[in-house]
Amino acid sequence: MVRKKSSTPNRSFQVADQIQRDLAELIARELKDPRVGMVTIQGVEVTPDYAHAKVFFSLLKGNPVETGEGLNQAAGFLRAGLFKRLHIHTVPTLHFIFDQTTERAADMNALIARAVSSRAKED
Repeated sequence: MVRKKSSTPNRSFQVADQIQRDLAELIARELKDPRVGMVTIQGVEVTPDYAHAKVFFSLLKGNPVETGEGLNQAAGFLRAGLFKRLHIHTVPTLHFIFDQTTERAADMNALIARAVSSRAKED
């Protein structure tokens, strides 16, 4: 008997992608917390049972700690908004985590540019 491939991993990626899009819209249009400014949702990781979701965010400007606190306090409100939009049985509990990838990339680019310019001066 041939085993059917599970579509579960693909489904969890689809759910995470939909959560990311819906959260970005909810935060931009419906969240009124002054601590939450220009937030970009970088990615969402959902557990296999859809009980929890790690939501990675970055900021254009502002304090990441205050923004994280504001988002985590608004997690219930955002989850209720997701419940109205998503058509799944379990809407995950949201955990917001500041993503420093873009800042690290900018720092690395600056270091590389400095190294290249100092090497050019030596030659």
